[in-house]
Amino acid sequence: MRRTWLLIFGAFLLLWTITAQTNHYLSGRGTHLFVGALFITVTALRLPVRGGLLLSAAVGLLCDATTPVPPGTHLLLFAAVHALICQFRHRVPADLCATQLLLALAANAALYLALSSILIARHPLLAQQWPRLGWDLLWSEVFIALIGPWFFALQGRVIDLDRFALREHL
Repeated sequence: MRRTWLLIFGAFLLLWTITAQTNHYLSGRGTHLFVGALFITVTALRLPVRGGLLLSAAVGLLCDATTPVPPGTHLLLFAAVHALICQFRHRVPADLCATQLLLALAANAALYLALSSILIARHPLLAQQWPRLGWDLLWSEVFIALIGPWFFALQGRVIDLDRFALREHL
């Protein structure tokens, strides 16, 4: 299972890199994409609770290192959303892309609004930027809708390949 966690974290690094490069390109247009829920959704739905939570926390630390929020903010928010999804994951069809995408869109909006509120509390002048933040959220959701199915398939394939490799060794 450790190999699965490492492979999924590698997929997280790939998504983080793609998003960082896209944000670099969009910075001249004053837009920023946030895809935090993509890091959480599949791990919360398909992995054991403890392992998925550790992965969500690790990627939360990665996101904390690259954003201007208090240390541990992403870690705590990602862990909270992960725990929330784990509470009802047995009630939803976790393998369906549509389910994963809807959960990711809802979780991303919640995470984005929570992070925006935290940033505004620290820097009240950002409150004047709510229209821009609304557009950033809209573009982030569109980006998730476009890239989400590919990323979910990548993570699902990593999980399936690791399970296949374990069967080969037995």
